[in-house]
Amino acid sequence: MSYFQTLTENLDLRMPNMDITDVMEILIISFLIYHILKWIKNTRAWALLKGLLVIAAFLLVAAYFRMNTILWMAQNILSFAVMALIVVMQPELRKALEELGNRNIIRTILSLDSSRREGGLFSDKTINEIVKACVEMGRARTGALIVVQQKQPLNDFERTGIEVDAIVTSQLLINIFEHNTPLHDGAVIISGNRVTSATCYLPLSDNLNIDKGLGTRHRAGLGISEVTDSMTIIVSEETGKISVAYDGQLDRGLDAERLKQHLQKIQNKAGDEDRKQRKWGGKVKNEEEVIK
Repeated sequence: MSYFQTLTENLDLRMPNMDITDVMEILIISFLIYHILKWIKNTRAWALLKGLLVIAAFLLVAAYFRMNTILWMAQNILSFAVMALIVVMQPELRKALEELGNRNIIRTILSLDSSRREGGLFSDKTINEIVKACVEMGRARTGALIVVQQKQPLNDFERTGIEVDAIVTSQLLINIFEHNTPLHDGAVIISGNRVTSATCYLPLSDNLNIDKGLGTRHRAGLGISEVTDSMTIIVSEETGKISVAYDGQLDRGLDAERLKQHLQKIQNKAGDEDRKQRKWGGKVKNEEEVIK
């Protein structure tokens, strides 16, 4: 008997007996895991999942080095952590159950193309339409708040508004923010080349270092830029000036060309190195500062 035969017998390396039921079971479990992860990625649970993976890695290190006290604490806290996780994720879990009960859920699951909310990039035409609308609204002193989505989904904020689902055009944006129209109050969210929702509520910034003269629109634009990777365009109703909030920082007094440059920077966002090169230096940039 050869060495490899002896090793195989000792390790009991044999293929398990599988029938068609086992194969179907594996496919179903794989299908469910894939769509659960896909659902998590489109909610705030994605950042939470990454945090849990960091904690799991830390516990593996603790187990390897036999840090019994830390393992004992983790074991006793686990039951409370599960309950806390359910409470934190209650809105997302409710939304998932609502979608599961939707009669079109099968068509949604079996769809091979990506959802419109997952499209991170947008066309040059969309940039031109946004810039044109902001310039026109600035001249007319029409206040506006436009959130441009990147990689991180904005589903939670979209649900606070009214669904629009229309191609981005300057006429549409101007009409939405026109005074005394039903959709003018709140923010517009743009995902890809479409306006997804209007009249959306945004979180206000808690930054105490920003200009005290800034209004609610600017604070809301900064607020969502602090909790997501989106870029927000603000048109002041009082002055007509255009500002951009991104990564918790505000650039004010933009003209059409500088606004276009901001949008182009997030249009084809590549990697961390590019993001570092685009990161602004100060808390709030003055009108005289030019983007390099």
